Amino acid sequence: MSDPLSGVALVTGAAGGIGAEVVRALTAAGLPVGLVDRDVPALWELAAELSATGARVLAVPADVTVSKDVDTAVAKVEAELGPIENLVNAAGVLRSGPAAELSDADWDATFAVNAGGVFHTSRAVAGVMVPRRRGAIVTIASNAAATPRMSMAAYAASKAASAMFTKCLGLELAPHNIRCNVVAPGSTRTPMLTALQGDAAERASVDGVAAAYRLGIPLGRIAEPGHIADAVLFLLSKRAAHITMHDLTVDGGATLGV
Repeated sequence: MSDPLSGVALVTGAAGGIGAEVVRALTAAGLPVGLVDRDVPALWELAAELSATGARVLAVPADVTVSKDVDTAVAKVEAELGPIENLVNAAGVLRSGPAAELSDADWDATFAVNAGGVFHTSRAVAGVMVPRRRGAIVTIASNAAATPRMSMAAYAASKAASAMFTKCLGLELAPHNIRCNVVAPGSTRTPMLTALQGDAAERASVDGVAAAYRLGIPLGRIAEPGHIADAVLFLLSKRAAHITMHDLTVDGGATLGV
């Protein structure tokens, strides 16, 4: 088989957490990568780190909630790195709290990034992929998209929206030889997990919390960002050439395969 990964990649939410690990994995595989994030200092820091290794990267500060920003970012990556063949929607935010107590601002901000950002970026990239009749899109959602979680209504609902949007997009783009898939992580060692549950995050995730109707993780450990990146790269690669509209859950069995 020829190289399983090829072409230029664009990653949103590239400056931290899972997004940054995906970027590192893509550059290690030899791909030029456009890095999109609104955290400008962290974005420049990652770009400098990777450039020092000889990786070809382009940092593009942009807010995925603003469609004009996204369109400009896509055009810049195409102009300076080349045709985008791989898109990873990794930008995400978490606003937790009881559903009946969420503010309008919490709800709107969560959907603006987690669902709106996927829409804006996927639409822009699909627009340049379709005429070339090639490409792969992966959206990083969450196992919470299909499993109710206490105090995570906005996050879970927004991730469900992004996952279903990606699958519908995959159906529409299949005739153009463009695949669209979803990776649904469970608890992963990132700043988002620590912000949600504090220092006890890992133990609570592994053991489960009966009072919160939350199962533990059968494999007995939370995921490392690299585990999620591995799943993303597989779905982008030619090894997944006949896979589209799939939801790959990477949670150590936490949702019992549902």
